[in-house]
Amino acid sequence: MLQITIPSVELYDDLKDEFIITKEQTLQLEHSLVSLAKWESKWKKPFLVNKEKTFWESIDYIRCMTITQNVLDINYNYITDEIIKEVSKYIEDPMTATTFSKNETQKISREVITAEIIYYWMVTFNIPFECQKWHLNRLLTLINVCNIKNQPQKKIGKKELYERNSQLNAIRRSQLNTTG
Repeated sequence: MLQITIPSVELYDDLKDEFIITKEQTLQLEHSLVSLAKWESKWKKPFLVNKEKTFWESIDYIRCMTITQNVLDINYNYITDEIIKEVSKYIEDPMTATTFSKNETQKISREVITAEIIYYWMVTFNIPFECQKWHLNRLLTLINVCNIKNQPQKKIGKKELYERNSQLNAIRRSQLNTTG
């Protein structure tokens, strides 16, 4: 969860001929499948594509990420570029210690990933729907782990086996200071 603070702003009301100062607002945000689904249902396009979002699309995604109750819509108008950068950094954070080796990753799919595709993967792997509130990168990592663990074991070829054993032998020789 990310906490951001929208600063107070001084405005001028032409009708009342007076200055108005908005209150500082603290928001709790969560980059989750729920927020992704909200954003995609409004904008009718996939969020997880490599295209740059417009300023207002980014602001609206922050609105969809907000789990703080009773936030006035006008407060989102005062989100600064620094806040957007902070939110982007949070969105890109893997939120897990799990990493994948080159052997475990698959070819890059050209399939466009939407919220419904992720929900399908959750159903396929029997992932409980409470996980839709997790950080999205953590959920996608879990889906990737389920996919890898559900694949049949690959047989190691002779050449790959010989190379691996050769590397292990070299490491052992250096650790034990022997020649063979």
